[in-house]
Amino acid sequence: MFVDSHCHLDFPELISNLDTILENMKQNNVAHALCVSVNMPDWPNIVALIEKYPHLIGSVGVHPDYEETPEPSVEMLCEYAQHPKIVAIGETGLDYYRLSEPLDWQRNRFRVHIRAAVETGLPLIIHTRSSAEDTIKIMQEERARQCGGVMHCFTETWEVAQAAIEQNFYISLSGIVTFKNAHQLHEVAQKVPLERLLIETDSPYLAPVPFRGKLNDPSKVIHVAEKIADLRGVTLKEIEEASTENFFNLFKKAKAVNKSQ
Repeated sequence: MFVDSHCHLDFPELISNLDTILENMKQNNVAHALCVSVNMPDWPNIVALIEKYPHLIGSVGVHPDYEETPEPSVEMLCEYAQHPKIVAIGETGLDYYRLSEPLDWQRNRFRVHIRAAVETGLPLIIHTRSSAEDTIKIMQEERARQCGGVMHCFTETWEVAQAAIEQNFYISLSGIVTFKNAHQLHEVAQKVPLERLLIETDSPYLAPVPFRGKLNDPSKVIHVAEKIADLRGVTLKEIEEASTENFFNLFKKAKAVNKSQ
């Protein structure tokens, strides 16, 4: 079975067609999906989803791109993380691509999430874009290695991947790895240790080839796995088994939920 380690099924583009998406997941052997939080006002929608569907699990956190939104406290994140199907803190991190300085609010938010993850023992889901140096620096300063986590939708260099792996993080690859000109990411896909690899869609965005430019959903994560297998010269089964095992090794609450079903 495959697991989509990062999606946004609560977004309007997907929730309006959820029955079809869930059926497509079943047809493509995608057994589980992690529905990732981007802000607190919409977090109850994730809770409603994961409480309704046994094979969906969630996270709690605020995306770094959301500037005008309520800020979570460490205490709030820890409290909400007690939900039995909330398995991670995030997505959090830094994104300097669309926003410009001063961005102290973004860095402070990132630190709050790391502290909540360390306190709860849940892994972090980290988003980094045009901010790798500061992301790694804050991870080190806040002792993110204590909770570990995943660098989601990874698009940085192999050197950045190594720095994250050294801090007890996994590397998750999205549909971008299927793009013809993603040479830097192809190198990462070839070099990342198999025991540190995750796969995701980040849907509704970044649909993999042959669906590039179209609406993405968790059923398409198999195409990410196929491309990685091709780049590494291994079987699809090897990527399927490793990425699924890695998912449940990282998100231990998800493993408990899976066993209880």
